[in-house]
Amino acid sequence: MARLDNLKKQAKLILRWHRNQYYPVAEQIRRALPHFRHLSDHEIFAHPFKLSDAQELLARQHGFASWQALKGGLATVSDQAAETAPKAMITATAAQLFVTDIKASCDFFTRRLGFSIVFMYGEPPFYAQVRRDRGLINLKSVDQPVVDPALRDREALLSADMGVETEEEIKRLFLEFQAAGVTFFQTFRREPWGAKTFIVKDPDGNLLLFAGPAD
Repeated sequence: MARLDNLKKQAKLILRWHRNQYYPVAEQIRRALPHFRHLSDHEIFAHPFKLSDAQELLARQHGFASWQALKGGLATVSDQAAETAPKAMITATAAQLFVTDIKASCDFFTRRLGFSIVFMYGEPPFYAQVRRDRGLINLKSVDQPVVDPALRDREALLSADMGVETEEEIKRLFLEFQAAGVTFFQTFRREPWGAKTFIVKDPDGNLLLFAGPAD
């Protein structure tokens, strides 16, 4: 019952997010609910959205066809099964970069670094997410630098740290970026602890470390 109560609270929160036009929830709605699948963020927020829609969204995210099916499924879970349920696992993380121009930053990541755009939000855009393989980066528009540029360069303050699995891959990635005309803050080198790394500087001065094993 405690879990069902939590889901009821989540449904109310999703309903409030829709009313407040909290943009990340638009993607959840689009993915989970078939009748919203082909709508833009703006159209989703303009479309009527009820508590029953939020409940259906949660049910589908948990593998059930409806809220009633979800409640029935929860009712069949024994206390012993609940006690032995696997611990929740975080499956992805995303670094957040502060940038002055979302479109220019997205162009840099897609054209120079081989990322793709997951979403871009706002008119004009002020928030976006880009992805390459399992690497995620959020981009947030700001009016002025969040970190002192001189301090960042002097201390090599990293904004993101991404890795590959083999020595060959880190070499190929460096050569790919080099051919694309990327600006390097630190060129390809072997670190004292054994990794091979290089650091890219984006148009806003953010430092992005790429690393792989040395052998």
